[in-house]
Amino acid sequence: MDITYLSYLLLAVAGFSAGVMNAVAGGGTFLTFPALIFAGVPPIVANVSSTVALFPGSFASAWAYRANFRNFEGISLPVLLGVNFAGGATGAILLLVTSQRAFDVVIPWLLLFASLIFAFGPKLAPRLRQAIEIGPTTLLILQFIVGIYGGYFGGAVGIATMALWSLLGRSDIHEMNAAKTLVVGTMNTAAVMCFIVAGKISWPHTLIMMAAAIAGGYIGARTARRMNAKHVRALVIVISFGVTIAFFWKLYRP
Repeated sequence: MDITYLSYLLLAVAGFSAGVMNAVAGGGTFLTFPALIFAGVPPIVANVSSTVALFPGSFASAWAYRANFRNFEGISLPVLLGVNFAGGATGAILLLVTSQRAFDVVIPWLLLFASLIFAFGPKLAPRLRQAIEIGPTTLLILQFIVGIYGGYFGGAVGIATMALWSLLGRSDIHEMNAAKTLVVGTMNTAAVMCFIVAGKISWPHTLIMMAAAIAGGYIGARTARRMNAKHVRALVIVISFGVTIAFFWKLYRP
């Protein structure tokens, strides 16, 4: 797959912007996945390559957030990371055994689910916390399920993770952002290892996007406190639903 200059620019801009978005509000997949599709990458390979391109940016953000890490009550950080690693690997294996046709059909629905989680998850979490109280064991089970989703597709997985944590009473946004970047990076590491072994990565596209995403992830985390997260989230929501509608139209058009 040849990379034109336009594709090079598109992938770099999408990668950098996604890195910033993931550090500030999440939702970077809504830029990288369609950018790779536009560049001519097949959907499953685009999904895999998007995950690989974005996962180092999570660790760049985690390093910038390193002063904000805190252990969860009743759950050590290594245990939480281990559960997410296992979930990410499981989701990646499920993706690799999914046929291209089946994935083409499920893409719009995954995007819709991710868009709804991104748009309404933070608002629903406080209400759920009032009605549901979960303990450490339940949290780990649910976190494993989120890890599977993250390894399979990963759109808005950071938002889903923080919404889940809020049910345990976590409320400090900077502490949650710090843990989120490390947890998402860990589940994606497991997925990336599976994808490398399977040989499903379009490396020329991925490396361009990865370099830009690392820069965006670090800069986004360093400037997060000075950026208006509400404005960034609003932009991501518009993009996510726009991309979702486009994929539904592509699938079901006459």
